[in-house]
Amino acid sequence: MTENKWKGDGKVVRSKRMANYELLRILAMVMVVVMHFLAHADDLPVLDVPLDAVRIIGALLEAFCLVAVNTYVFISGYFGVKSNFKPGKAVNLLCQIWFYALLIPLVFFFAGVPTVAQEQGIYGLVQYLFPIETEHYWFATSYFMLYLLSPILNVAVKNMSKKQLQIAIGSLLILFSGIKSISPIVFAFDRYGYDLPWFICVYLTAAYFSLYGSNFFEKKGWFVYIGSCLLGFTINLAMWVLSQKWDSFSYYFTVPFHYNFIFCLTGAIGLFYGFSNISIKEGWIAERIRKIGSLCFGVYLLHEHIDLRFLWYGWIRQMINPGGKDGLGFFFWELICCVVILFVMGIIIDWLRSRLFSISITFMIGKTKLYQWVKELDQAFQTK
Repeated sequence: MTENKWKGDGKVVRSKRMANYELLRILAMVMVVVMHFLAHADDLPVLDVPLDAVRIIGALLEAFCLVAVNTYVFISGYFGVKSNFKPGKAVNLLCQIWFYALLIPLVFFFAGVPTVAQEQGIYGLVQYLFPIETEHYWFATSYFMLYLLSPILNVAVKNMSKKQLQIAIGSLLILFSGIKSISPIVFAFDRYGYDLPWFICVYLTAAYFSLYGSNFFEKKGWFVYIGSCLLGFTINLAMWVLSQKWDSFSYYFTVPFHYNFIFCLTGAIGLFYGFSNISIKEGWIAERIRKIGSLCFGVYLLHEHIDLRFLWYGWIRQMINPGGKDGLGFFFWELICCVVILFVMGIIIDWLRSRLFSISITFMIGKTKLYQWVKELDQAFQTK
C-alpha cells in the first residue's frame, strides 16, 4: 500500500503508505471479524432452518463483507507488482505468525485453559511450530506463499505484453472462477478460493489493473461493489428458496459465498476502486490510519488461532448477553461488541508485539550475523 514514484533512471522512490488504502485494509479486517462472528453465532441462512430477520440480515452482511479476503490480496498485487521483493519482509511475517501461534497456547497453559496440544498431542504441537505447513491459519499460509512467489509473478507480468497478460489472466479466471460460478455441481479441485491458486489469480488481476488501469472501475467502483454484493445476496436467498423444493439446488446455495465466485471478485475490485477516489488529508488522522493498518493482520492472527477461534464468541457472549437472549436487537449488540473487542484487543496486542520486535532488533537480533545475512538478501532484490 506504499505509493511508488518512478524516476527517469528506472529507480523506485518509496514514499508513505497511502492512507485511503490503509483505511481499506482496516475495513477489510473488520469485515473478516464480522464474517467470523456470523459463522460462530450461527446467524446465516441454513437449508434445514426457517429463515428469519436475523438470518436474512446476516446473509446481507456476509455478502457485503465477503469481498474482504479478495480485497486484501488485490491490494498486495496492485502495489506489489511495482515494489521490490524483500526476504526480510517474509521473515518478519513468519515471525509475526509464530508469535501468536506459540504465545497463545503458552498463555492458555498457565491460565488452565485446554489447548489443542493437550487434546491432540504431537499433532497439536506441530500446528504451533509449523503454522504455515499445517495451515494453522489458512489465509496466512496462502498469503505467505503468495509473497514468496511474488517476485516470479512480477517478472512474468512485466515481461508479457498487455494482450498476452489478458489471455493468461482471462484463462485462469475462467478456470478458477467463471466455470465454477455457473456450475450446479462441485468440482473436485475447487477449494472455494481458500487456497494459493486463487490468490495467484487475484494477485495477477490486480497487477494487470495496476499496470494498465480501468476507466470503467475507476468511474463505477462503488456501483460495481454494491451491485456485486446485492447480486450475491439475492442468488443466495433464491437458492435457499429453490432448495426447499429441489435438493439439486443445495450446492449452488453456497456458491455466492465462495471467495472465487465471480461477483465476490468484481465486488472486491469495485471496493478497491471506490476507495481509490477517497482523499485523506495528511496529518494526525492519516498517520493513525497508517499505524492501525500496519497492525491489522494481528487481529486475524489473534482471534483465528486454533486454541481461540471456537472460544471467543462464547466468552464475549457470556459477558455481554449472559442470558443468551435472541432477537434482532441482541444480534446487533453482540455483533458490535465482538467486532470492537476483538479489533481493539488485536491492535493493542500487535502494537506490543511490534514494539517487542523493534527492541529485539535494536539491541539483540540486529547485531547477529543472521540478521545481516537477511539484509544482504534484501539488497539482492533491489531495483538496479
